[in-house]
Amino acid sequence: MTIPTIVVLEGDETGQELLEEALRVIEPEVTRCEVHFERYDLSLGKRRATKNQVVHEAAARINETGLGIKAATITPGDPDDVGSPNALLRELIDGQVILRTGRRIPQVRPIAGVYAPISVVRMAVEGAYNAKEWREGEGLDEKAYSTRYISRRTCRAVAEYTFRYAKRTNAKVFGGPKYTVSPIYEGMFKEELDAAAERHPQVKYDPQLIDATYALLLETTGEPLVIPALNRDGDTLSDLVLKMFGTIAGAESVILGFDENFDIRVALTEAPHGTAPSLLGKNIANPMAMILAGAAIMRYAHGEAGLTASRAIYESVMEAVYDGVRTPDLGGQSTTSEFTDEVIRRVKAKLEVWDALG
Repeated sequence: MTIPTIVVLEGDETGQELLEEALRVIEPEVTRCEVHFERYDLSLGKRRATKNQVVHEAAARINETGLGIKAATITPGDPDDVGSPNALLRELIDGQVILRTGRRIPQVRPIAGVYAPISVVRMAVEGAYNAKEWREGEGLDEKAYSTRYISRRTCRAVAEYTFRYAKRTNAKVFGGPKYTVSPIYEGMFKEELDAAAERHPQVKYDPQLIDATYALLLETTGEPLVIPALNRDGDTLSDLVLKMFGTIAGAESVILGFDENFDIRVALTEAPHGTAPSLLGKNIANPMAMILAGAAIMRYAHGEAGLTASRAIYESVMEAVYDGVRTPDLGGQSTTSEFTDEVIRRVKAKLEVWDALG
């Protein structure tokens, strides 16, 4: 059996520190899954020194292995600088979906009583983020223009993955685009969602306009939801959903690319938070999201063994928090490394017990 290679994209400041914690958890001696780590330095300094060539090299390797895990990186404010590697990576690996799931963290109070998981399936390309912009005229007669596009192929990829994911997680597909205002542009996405609903009749489907989706989310409580969204809608919606659960610490981000049959071809995982420079070197930053990013990539790395390891990590993280092992941001006193040590201990114990029980 070929040993999977996970491309490790190193980052900046606390982002890099937390990546190292996550890698400790998915080491073969912990998960019982043999994997190779192949590292690429995507720190701001390296990206500047190579004029982003290192990003291209890392993306090419991810396309070959199908697996990547990324640390948080710094995006410089100067538009003439190297920019964000995230958008470039999504383009280079043809990542069409960003999946983010808000979930309850034990002992953390959510907003509005929400307790079932809510996943946002965001269109990762096209839309407002790939638009051309310009201005014409002067003074109060000046006008700003923007061109946007979405393709049917991308709409179908997002729609198909949404329903497949909802089926796997026993969730309802909820929400959708504002097609009543934009029947040609956003209507294409709605057409593909409706068609996917017909292909997957066993999945509950409750289409809503995006503004109604926001409003109705404040009333949701106990039903798992999967929300498909256009690029910018998904960007803002995922920020809201994660905060509905009280903190973004318990959520990872997964970028997915698909083959011609809309099966997953490449997966790149990361934490949704930034580099937290004020916490650098203090050993108090919360590693949960980055560890969960490691759990997520194991899901795609090693067949049934990878799925088992992934589940063990997810459960160990949440159980550790439930038992009071928490970093200061969650009201605890554990250090970053102490939390990771506890997760590793629990993962090893779970895998040993599960193996003994058959």
